[in-house]
Amino acid sequence: MNRTRASVGLCGSLVAGALLSVAGAVAAVAGPGHAATPVAAAAPARVQAAGHPVVFVGIPGLLWSDISATATPALWRLAGAGSDGNLVVHAVQALTCPADGWLTLNAGARAMAPRAAAMQCPGLPPVVPGPGGTARVPDMRSLVDYNRQFHYNPNWGLLAKAAGPGQCATAIGPGAAVALANGTGRVRDYVPARSASAISFSKCPLTVVDLGTVPAGHGRQAAVRADDAAVGRIRGEQPPGATLVVAALADGAAAHLHPVIVDGPGFGSGLLDSAATRQPGLVTLTDLTPTLLHWNGVPVPPDAIGSQLTRADRGSLGPAVRGLIGQDTAAQVYRGTFGWFFTAYGVADVLVIAGIGLLLRGGQPERRRRRAQLWRVAGVFACAVPVGSFLASVVPWWLLSHPAVWLYGLTACWTLVVGGAALAGPWRRDPLGPIGVVTAVTVAVIAVDIGTGSRLQLGTPFGLSVVVAGRFYGIGNNAIVIYAAAGLFCAGWAGLLMLRRGQGSVRAALAAAAGVALVVVAVAGWPGFGAKVGGTFAMVPGFLIILMGVAGIRMTTRRVAIAVVCGAVVVVVFALVNYLAPSTGQSDIGGFFGQVLHGGAGGTLSRKIGSNVGSLTTSYYALIVPPVIVVAGLTLLRPSWFAVKTLPRAWAARPLLRVILAAIWLVAVLCWFAEDSGVTVVASGLPFTLPLAICAAAAACTGPRASADAVAAHQERQAIL
Repeated sequence: MNRTRASVGLCGSLVAGALLSVAGAVAAVAGPGHAATPVAAAAPARVQAAGHPVVFVGIPGLLWSDISATATPALWRLAGAGSDGNLVVHAVQALTCPADGWLTLNAGARAMAPRAAAMQCPGLPPVVPGPGGTARVPDMRSLVDYNRQFHYNPNWGLLAKAAGPGQCATAIGPGAAVALANGTGRVRDYVPARSASAISFSKCPLTVVDLGTVPAGHGRQAAVRADDAAVGRIRGEQPPGATLVVAALADGAAAHLHPVIVDGPGFGSGLLDSAATRQPGLVTLTDLTPTLLHWNGVPVPPDAIGSQLTRADRGSLGPAVRGLIGQDTAAQVYRGTFGWFFTAYGVADVLVIAGIGLLLRGGQPERRRRRAQLWRVAGVFACAVPVGSFLASVVPWWLLSHPAVWLYGLTACWTLVVGGAALAGPWRRDPLGPIGVVTAVTVAVIAVDIGTGSRLQLGTPFGLSVVVAGRFYGIGNNAIVIYAAAGLFCAGWAGLLMLRRGQGSVRAALAAAAGVALVVVAVAGWPGFGAKVGGTFAMVPGFLIILMGVAGIRMTTRRVAIAVVCGAVVVVVFALVNYLAPSTGQSDIGGFFGQVLHGGAGGTLSRKIGSNVGSLTTSYYALIVPPVIVVAGLTLLRPSWFAVKTLPRAWAARPLLRVILAAIWLVAVLCWFAEDSGVTVVASGLPFTLPLAICAAAAACTGPRASADAVAAHQERQAIL
């Protein structure tokens, strides 16, 4: 009973600290006379261009590489005068078709049109002109019905409301008509593209123009020149004080980041930004509709998912455009090499580790010692690969020729540096020292990167792919298991170092392990940093298990269940902070909490559950992962079933190691079910966690037995489930 109370006490201490942060944040932000407001209703950092006419020009398929001073002088002058950025156009599928882009602009939420195949774009929905300059989109009702299955909750006709009172908004061209249609397909003011020369841009507060899609092959240059000339005419004819937006709101033949330029009051020469991405020069397609609403003084609905565009200063235009092209280059490197990298990484792990076991098989003491030493070395270098990939971005490889070669070449170099330092430093005298150093460096690099904007993760294989619009800040699904496993091992290693000092060191060991746990969890879950819902929920139980192991508390099903509940409580606390204190930053963790309070979370949950279940069918590799997880768990529980002798020897030498590995396994399983990417989250972490476990077990076998320590008898009583 006392030990159960102790486990509850550990959880209570962690939650109490989180609650204190809630009180402090709310008191600091709300203060006397200030009411807390939900994140969705938070105002941007600066007010932009409210009340000025807006002309929105859509050019699907356009790229920054198409724009230059000689090829597109009008667009180049516009980019020099206005604020520029990359537009993430991802809607529902990997390729965003022009119809998808216009529909998403219409509703302020991701939407798409039906297509015959995943990478085959349909034509735009037909537009039928009506009397008095009106029009209708006959397919609109069926499009509304079709998009219900995706659970993005589109607000159809939202863009038309950006025209303000009277909703005078002119659509020029079929794409613009789709963007300004209401839920029944009615367009109040429509001008066919062939008659656009007769339009007055001062007629309505909002004018939307469709210049057509830039073709991918033959005729591309001619189409871009024609679009450039059209933009020049529009800029010359727009009313004084108007805001001109040029956006390539859909893909061409392949998924890319695309140009967006805003020129008008409040948007002088600069770089666009958005709270949705927290990345300079990067905004999303769903940011455009809330921004247009705001500019015309129309309230943004609380359930709108985008953020209003803001502006930051930039240098001269040439380097700025090269940087924007570099962002897209990094995205293309990720898209083109991601699968090959993980295949090579996983296969190399298996070949090296299995090869060592086969070459040095046998039970002779010398062979066992040599095998364990080689596994230790191989595991250290294998575990150094993820942090090496992040450190590669210290050099702007995306701006260099052959960027993929630079990325993976620098990754290899940093892997050798980190692994070599871990094996050569003074900590090598501790059997677990080298792998402990690698995990500590991994946690430190990822945590610092999260706290400084996640710049090192962009475009790297374990990082963030902005082109798929999954996540732009914090920590991505490819790295969450790695970050958690490294943090758990680092906390356990810190506890082991303290325990080896002798009697009376349990309190110091708890303090050391708890310090690592608090930092790792706070960086992952705090709204202004990681804002990671599923990963934070999964990590907390793992750290509590390690703390209970250090304290000598025996693991039971009840105590593990308490630890899992604590993970949920900590996530709720972080979400409450974000919801009540908008200054902590707009994030999914607070946004989802707001949806729960207002009854709008059903669609989000349905979408995430569907994505999680669907992850099992993404590839053949995904089907292999669940059996691997099951076998790994059974091996930790009953190694004798699989004739594994290294683990019992390792646990005899370092009993706490069993607790650490069990905690890592539990967190990986929880991440599987808590993250919307499902089994692929675990799949990306396996090439790190399996070598970590093998390396740690092999290293423990090569060192002195922990029973020589004064606390060994205390540790030997620990058990797992």
